[in-house]
Amino acid sequence: MESSGDKLFRWDPSEDGDDTYSEHKQPRAKRRKANTGRTTSTGYRVTRASASLSGLLDAEGESESFDSTIEQLLPEYLEARYATWAQTCDIGDSGGLIRPLSRYETTAILNFTKQSKSPIPSFSDSIVLRKLQLQRERRRAGIQQSPAIATVGSSSLTALDLPPPSSLPPLVLDSLRAIQTTRYENSFAARIYGHRPQKVPGLIAVDWESRSSWMNVMDDIHEHYSYAHPEKDQTDRPHIPITYVSLQPLHLRQVHELLARVFWEGIDVSDSLQYSPERCTVIAMYGQLVVGAAFLSSPQETYITYLGVRAGWDNSQIATTMLYHLISLNPHRDVTLHVSANNPAMLLYNRFGFKAEEFIAGFYEDYLDSQSRASMNAFRLRLRR
Repeated sequence: MESSGDKLFRWDPSEDGDDTYSEHKQPRAKRRKANTGRTTSTGYRVTRASASLSGLLDAEGESESFDSTIEQLLPEYLEARYATWAQTCDIGDSGGLIRPLSRYETTAILNFTKQSKSPIPSFSDSIVLRKLQLQRERRRAGIQQSPAIATVGSSSLTALDLPPPSSLPPLVLDSLRAIQTTRYENSFAARIYGHRPQKVPGLIAVDWESRSSWMNVMDDIHEHYSYAHPEKDQTDRPHIPITYVSLQPLHLRQVHELLARVFWEGIDVSDSLQYSPERCTVIAMYGQLVVGAAFLSSPQETYITYLGVRAGWDNSQIATTMLYHLISLNPHRDVTLHVSANNPAMLLYNRFGFKAEEFIAGFYEDYLDSQSRASMNAFRLRLRR
């Protein structure tokens, strides 16, 4: 063993509140006051271990080597460390022993995180790092764990009386097991972090006030079912607005079916996607259902080729709104169209200021069926700007 000028590792609790170990040379003759105010000797000793290291200090000046002295004291030190851990450790779910992090380990993790050049940590990693920082600050400030929290054990908790799985209806269990994933807008995370609905492509306007006869019939059917089956849980029908958008490729099938019912078979408006659809087309949608369509031939010609509304959705201001937006999207240009002589839409065009310029006999003979109630004659109308 070497003389007293040798250096031993000493833990200093006054430094930064962390378990950092430093080397110091201290004169044996001097005395100092520790943080507690007590006068203590400045001889070399390890204050962290609960095992007595007096034998190691007594070995100074003797011929016995340092390694042999450590071998004699190591079992006692390991036993003391295990006893200290046993008081603070817990048993995990898997049955293994869980040891809380020491001050040194906590500081090492936080320092490694600060020095690493990794990207922004995940949400769960941020929570763990924040808890470690709070734990270190509490130790520095000398804040002890609340006795009320420390004494809470499993014996103070009462289990809830949950119904056995067999008591639940099989249909409910099958429905729950069939759920593979939840859409984000319907998930609990969306309620916490917020959800901004995706923008509707080509959106022109949204109407929350107009009501059609079809919507009223659906409400009556829903109410009648609720009265007929009061024992069943009833959900309110969602309030869906009528949206007006420009023509998109996914609308073509429904638009062709609508125009075939309103006018005649064989109408194809696919080429409207190539001629400024944002200015020449207006599609009325109720959810995913196309309830109206209006088309201009081109921004240069501004001739209204088709304007129609689905049956059951008339008298709901849908045709008026589509015509208004179609005219507004093409300002400073005259708008022209042809309309059957006995078509009630003449009143709609007159309200917008269209004037008859020409009467054409037999204009629709090549398009309408001979048994059609619509007149084969047509008026040519113009809206002068």
